[in-house]
Order: sequence, then structure tokens, then C-alpha cells
Amino acid sequence: MQMSTLRVAIRAEIESIRPADDIEATHRAEALAWVDSGAQLCRVAKPATPPRHLVSYFVLVDGPLVLLVDHRNAQRWLPTGGHVEPDEHPRSTVVRELQEELGIAPAHDLQAPLMITCTETVGHTAGHWDVSLWYVLNASSSQALSYDDSEFAGVRWFHRDELPLDRTDPHLSRFARKLWEGSAA
Repeated sequence: MQMSTLRVAIRAEIESIRPADDIEATHRAEALAWVDSGAQLCRVAKPATPPRHLVSYFVLVDGPLVLLVDHRNAQRWLPTGGHVEPDEHPRSTVVRELQEELGIAPAHDLQAPLMITCTETVGHTAGHWDVSLWYVLNASSSQALSYDDSEFAGVRWFHRDELPLDRTDPHLSRFARKLWEGSAA
């Protein structure tokens, strides 16, 4: 079976990630096997069809600060992001969702994702699996943001030492460690 051009590009995006720990290595291997299986990669019906689908997180960073949104549906402080649409590259998802969720455009070209995770969702639509590519975008914490208050209860910049780890994505602490330990090297 020959893979589509987009599936090949998504596979390359996942392959570009260098796992920081055994959890990420397992998630990366699972994601590559999933892509290679020929399964539907993108959500085609809300909230969970298919029950495993691709998500692009994009984490806005300003020095030691990280932007998180208080996501009403997930009931968690999360990085901004969204579901990859059929026939859409995950980096295109970042650009689209950045405009939709925060009313801004990226200030620089997107680089490869820093991290990948496979996570069972929680909140009002719990029980399906997000395969999330974590992109990093440099931004200014003083930049004006416009967000949809029907989707987010709030938007806030958190210092890396004050992340709300008790109410966030279970992999945020690993992401922060990878981001800042990698930048210090």
C-alpha cells in the first residue's frame, strides 16, 4: 500500500521528534505505527470519530513564560491547539488555530514539533485519544490576544515554575522540562 503525500509528511513530522524519555519514545513509536496502519488520522465528526485522532498543540513561550488557556470542555489549563482537519498538514493547523483561538498570526516560520504525546482525553468529551504534536512559538507576553470566551474561561501567561500541574495536560511538566533543559544546552 502506498502512503498519500500528506500521510508521508505527517510521518516525517513525527519522525523528526527526538524523544526525551521512555514515555515519549513509546508515544512516538505508537504514533508511527498508527500512521503506517492506514487508519483515519483526522477527526471527521465531533467529539470522537475516529476515537484516535491528530492534534496540533502550539505553546506560546516568552522566556520563562508559557501561555495556557482554561479550556471549558477539557476543564484544564492547556496549551492552545486544535484538531488537524482532513487534508491539512499539522503546521497549517497551528496557523489556522492561532488565528481562530487567539486572533494572531505566527511571528516566525514554524519549526518541527518539539514533542509528541498520546493522551486519553478528560472533561466533557472524555474517553477518546489525542495524538498531539507539540509546537513551540516564540511570542510576546505583552501582545494583545483575542480569544473565544465560549471555548476558554480564561487565557494566562504562567511562569515555568508556577505551571498549574494539578489541572493541566498530564504531559505538560515533561514538555516544560524538555523545552527548558533543551534550551539551556
